Amino acid sequence: MDSNMESMLEVYLFETNDLLEHLDEILLQCEKANSFDSDSINEIFRIMHTIKGSSAMMQFNSLATISHKVEDLFFYVRENGIDAQYNDELFDLMFKSSDFIKDEVAKVENNEPLTTDIGTFEQEINDFLKKISGGASGKDGKAEAAPKQEQKSAQETAQKEESTPQPAAVAPFDKDYPYSVRIAFEDDVEMANLRAVMLVQSVKDICSEIKYVPQDIETNPGSAEVILKDGFLLCFKDEKGMNSSLKTIENFVYTKNYTVITPPAQEQSENSSEAKAKNEAGKPREAGGASHPAVKQNLINVNLSKLDNLMDLMGEIVITESMVASTQAGQTGEIDNNYNKASRQLRKLTDELQEVVMSIRMVPISGVFQKMNRIVRDMSKKLDKDVELVMIGEDTEVDKTIIDNIGDPIMHLVRNAMDHGIETKEERAKTNKPPKGTVTLSAQNTGGEILISVQDDGAGIDKQAVLNKAKRQGMLKKPEKDYTTREIYNFLLMPGFSTNEVVTEYSGRGVGMDVVKKNVEKIGGDVSLTSEPGKGTKIIFKIPLTLAIVNGMKVSVGNSVFTIPINNIKQLFRITQDQILHDTDGNEIVMLRNQYFPLLRLHKAFNLETEIQNVEEGIVILVETHEKAYCIFADSLLGEQQVVVKGLPAYLNQFEIRNTGISGCAILGDGSISIILDILNLYSYN
Repeated sequence: MDSNMESMLEVYLFETNDLLEHLDEILLQCEKANSFDSDSINEIFRIMHTIKGSSAMMQFNSLATISHKVEDLFFYVRENGIDAQYNDELFDLMFKSSDFIKDEVAKVENNEPLTTDIGTFEQEINDFLKKISGGASGKDGKAEAAPKQEQKSAQETAQKEESTPQPAAVAPFDKDYPYSVRIAFEDDVEMANLRAVMLVQSVKDICSEIKYVPQDIETNPGSAEVILKDGFLLCFKDEKGMNSSLKTIENFVYTKNYTVITPPAQEQSENSSEAKAKNEAGKPREAGGASHPAVKQNLINVNLSKLDNLMDLMGEIVITESMVASTQAGQTGEIDNNYNKASRQLRKLTDELQEVVMSIRMVPISGVFQKMNRIVRDMSKKLDKDVELVMIGEDTEVDKTIIDNIGDPIMHLVRNAMDHGIETKEERAKTNKPPKGTVTLSAQNTGGEILISVQDDGAGIDKQAVLNKAKRQGMLKKPEKDYTTREIYNFLLMPGFSTNEVVTEYSGRGVGMDVVKKNVEKIGGDVSLTSEPGKGTKIIFKIPLTLAIVNGMKVSVGNSVFTIPINNIKQLFRITQDQILHDTDGNEIVMLRNQYFPLLRLHKAFNLETEIQNVEEGIVILVETHEKAYCIFADSLLGEQQVVVKGLPAYLNQFEIRNTGISGCAILGDGSISIILDILNLYSYN
């Protein structure tokens, strides 16, 4: 495949997936209202029209055929309406169509052959169109019962729409359509003819009586070259229709500029045969002789790999800036003022550049959350459960790479909540809970990390049942009474563990949870699970805001250097020996402002040699996570620094290094390595 074709395919996949997501949103909204409003009908028609045209251009026949059939169906619905008795059947058919197109697009993405046997599905859509054509209400409110209408095929219906604005031969300057706008698209636009189709559909919403040149934009790929060379011409019957469409043309995302073309004033007022002849001969004038630049949307689509490369370069710049700062700090004697000033300016610009690079990678998590609506809808029907999906904080922005990796884990947890968490209608009726169950998706930016939770108000998990199952499977490594609640629920995150004895279509609670855990840990995150029998279950993902660069505080322990993420640090202080207390197990506790915090000595946690043993000689750092606050004791404070997070080698995974409290490492300005601490796991492990 040549580079141009690859570029076209990339654009096709991006836009088609985007349209399908939008389609599901529209269908879910309409299903909640149990009706199709005119705006939704028009939007569904446009979506299918666009997918049909671009799929035909790419020669994806199954996609083009099914989207064309659905387009035919919604052309009929748009023109004649649909009786409410057919709504449920239409919703099911549309969701089935959406799923089919998604599956075919996935095959395109994976370079797999497309489905060839689609005759049965085609017939299903055709049969439904025939069914509603006999009982749907027309625009005048009367039933459309004409036998000829019932006998029309979907293809003939679509031809009606396309033949109205597009006669067999449209002259560039038709005497009946004397007002024109010549649009120049952006020079690098792909599939210009399909962009023209999109523009035509948008303009038709404002002014239905139009013609355009070239006429064969849907069927002839070669028309794209003509449009890029000569422009795309839209012709209107009157000046009012043209003027009302200019804003749409101007704001169209691919419009570079446009030129208004009107007939000479004297020709408009003359009724002579000479004037008519001039019009028919095509002698219009361009209004003012000037082209109008388009008001562009300040948005572009960028391949994620380019952003990854940019982030890698940003990381190298941060390391280099750290080297410059280290060189300056290591100099003895008088430091040149210009050098000092330039170094500070470099740090300032590096910080600003980092913020910009990170911000362009951030996307709202709403895209992932919205997809769960469809899962809840489908499973509610199949499992006969009345469940509502609640979304909180869906505008929270997360790094694009993280978004790509959490979609499947969240989907798995929602499936588990629906299948094994929420009770059946009969079981729920025996409780004091509302008849409608709730699955809640929540996202929160805490400053340096994102907390994402999936919570249900279902039956919850029996802690003792989990422990018993772990015992039967030989997973217990200490007496049952010594296991904490967190440790017991952690069994659910282990491979092959499940509290559900029966494998269902959607799997039981625990099946595949180890995969969820691995996917989240792969992006530097952590998974925790809490549950209360009879009240529900909550799973929380704690994920770093970005994967590449963090602000950290460097501390030394013996000859080792550790970095503590700034966002976990609450306070730095020194203590005296009389502030140290001990609990019943002999563990050290620090009293601070009438509160007690466990004290963790880093040299003991990692078995390091150090001369600093007395707490009065070292430094204490109060750290906090969403679950716990405690104190860390280190030898000395080395200062704050931005560090580039480097993942640990894959072969270390077998030792479960992450569980010991190490999330990665960083290269410092002098070339040495600093271990980045995972504050939550550090405490849990020790």
